Amino acid sequence: MSYLIKPDTYTPLLDMKQTELGIKQIKEFFQQNLSSELRLRRVTAPLFVLKGTGLNDDLSGVERPVSFPIKDLGEQQAEVVHSLAKWKRVTLADYCIEPGYGIYTDMNAIRADEELGNLHSLYVDQWDWERVITPEQRTMDFLKGIVTRIYSAMRRTEYMVCEMYPQITPFLAHDVHFIHAQDLLEMYPGKSAKERENLITERYGSVFIIGIGGKLSDGKPHDLRAPDYDDYTTVDPKTGLSGLNGDLLIWNDVLKRAIEISSMGIRVDKAAMLKQLELAGKEERTRLYFHKRLLEGSLPLSIGGGIGQSRLCMLYLKKAHIGEIQASIWPEEMRKQCAEWGMPLI
Repeated sequence: MSYLIKPDTYTPLLDMKQTELGIKQIKEFFQQNLSSELRLRRVTAPLFVLKGTGLNDDLSGVERPVSFPIKDLGEQQAEVVHSLAKWKRVTLADYCIEPGYGIYTDMNAIRADEELGNLHSLYVDQWDWERVITPEQRTMDFLKGIVTRIYSAMRRTEYMVCEMYPQITPFLAHDVHFIHAQDLLEMYPGKSAKERENLITERYGSVFIIGIGGKLSDGKPHDLRAPDYDDYTTVDPKTGLSGLNGDLLIWNDVLKRAIEISSMGIRVDKAAMLKQLELAGKEERTRLYFHKRLLEGSLPLSIGGGIGQSRLCMLYLKKAHIGEIQASIWPEEMRKQCAEWGMPLI
């Protein structure tokens, strides 16, 4: 079911021409800073991959990919990508990328099962990035360091936007607050995962929630993750808590709620993938191309994630609906309601 959040008060700070220029400037500036911070080179990415290779991202494991037959391949099925989490790791190997360096790409996807609303669209655009790491870097401290560097690029971009449009004032917190999903559950017992996210993000402004995908003390994961890319079962020896991944949330003052800007993490090694596939009852995936390559040791250890382009622009430009940033398909009733509320959709 679609949803629509009405801001308490909302007047766009930029007209459509200013918005389009702002989108261009944000995308160009941020990706340059991201590339410099993490030492990433840009690569060209696919819009679709062959079905049955295991390269497509299963997200939470229930979303249906858009697929179509290819005439010249004997009607073999291709799938429009959900994201490039596993494709990027194969590319790191194929390009012989050294530890300490990586790749990023403009990823475009179609997610037909999304619940359409202020923060969700059928069309997904994000910077997908992946970086080669060493065995010694598969730690929570290393993950936090990478998150901090990405956030530094975000703060520099915010400064550029505020210089470009004086009517937009700075809003990002000085630092990211890190918290494990288990500690968050204990902090706000009786609250749903989304309620916990809103409470902690309103308090700190910018929050990275660690340990997405693994079960917490209430028997439920904070949120779902496919079992074959992020490592959500390895235990941090310093805390005794599981998970080397997480979500970066920013408080959206227009909508008065947390908005997820990035999902990222240290990727599974052989042992973690086998464990997570077993826990998920997906052991049959070990027969797929991607999984075979990981098990045979031909893929590097890596860390990676995705950063939502339209969401980031929406946040910087103080927009109330992602449809004010990107062109997509929306229910006609939503378009009418948004127009009445001063949120014209592209």
